[in-house]
Amino acid sequence: MATITAAMVKDLRESTGAGMMDCKAALTETAGDMQAAQDWLRKKGLSKAAKKAGRVAAEGLIGALTKDTKGVVVEVNSETDFVARNDQFQGLVKMIAQVALEVGADVEKIKAAKVGAVTVEAAINDAIATIGENMTLRRAAALEVGKGVVSSYIHNAVTEGAGKMGVIVALESAGKADELAVLGRQLAMHVAAANPQAIDPAGLDPDLVRREKDVLADKYRQQGKPENVIEKIVESGLKTFYKEVCLLEQAFIHDSGKSVAQALKEAEGKIGGPVKVTGFVRYALGEGIEKQESDFAAEVAAASGKK
Repeated sequence: MATITAAMVKDLRESTGAGMMDCKAALTETAGDMQAAQDWLRKKGLSKAAKKAGRVAAEGLIGALTKDTKGVVVEVNSETDFVARNDQFQGLVKMIAQVALEVGADVEKIKAAKVGAVTVEAAINDAIATIGENMTLRRAAALEVGKGVVSSYIHNAVTEGAGKMGVIVALESAGKADELAVLGRQLAMHVAAANPQAIDPAGLDPDLVRREKDVLADKYRQQGKPENVIEKIVESGLKTFYKEVCLLEQAFIHDSGKSVAQALKEAEGKIGGPVKVTGFVRYALGEGIEKQESDFAAEVAAASGKK
């Protein structure tokens, strides 16, 4: 039998909003499997949150840079938030974003690219030696369109073009570039706030959709609903799910009375032609990275030979 720790219960409670005892029961029933426990709570109707976006535990900066039809976003990590306020580190992030705009999003190619007489990797190592903290270029992404714009937005910016979250959005259109850029920034802000998983349902991971179907079906099956009714409920539930996770179907944050698709259609008049969202990337600092958390009191007790 898996050992269910207080930390596991705490993490599940934070990610679902369910009660402590319910979280403990869910983890016990699922042998400590966090994702299965989240699903168990949802099936019981006890979870207040469908999912957890990912614990933001690493420090550093997200950098975003665009130029006409191209745009990039990069994540450069450091050990402490203090370094993110360091001018040298901020300059390093901007330099890496500039290189990525030129050579593409392959991390190894970025590190091997030269800036003056040194490579990006050497520049990172120099910063490590000077600042005294470990740093790493974790990831990078790029978008490009044939005609149109790639727009960016930095949330919680600590300097121009770098902050705790970065978004780039690619819009394909032969319309007015200035009006398109305004729309692109609005959409980038929307992506930052609403965190869509795909542009439309066709772009969703099939496993994610299958999991959602299973959760919905099991939930109503436990309520004794007949299978033919469950099928209809699941289809209706999926439509609601798509409105939550698909960009074009989400309520537009700048006008919640419209979907993003409707807002795009209305904007086409000003822009002077059809507009198509061809891609977006949203980087939140440290998402998916678990930072080692220490229990200072326990460490002191251990050091003194006490438990």
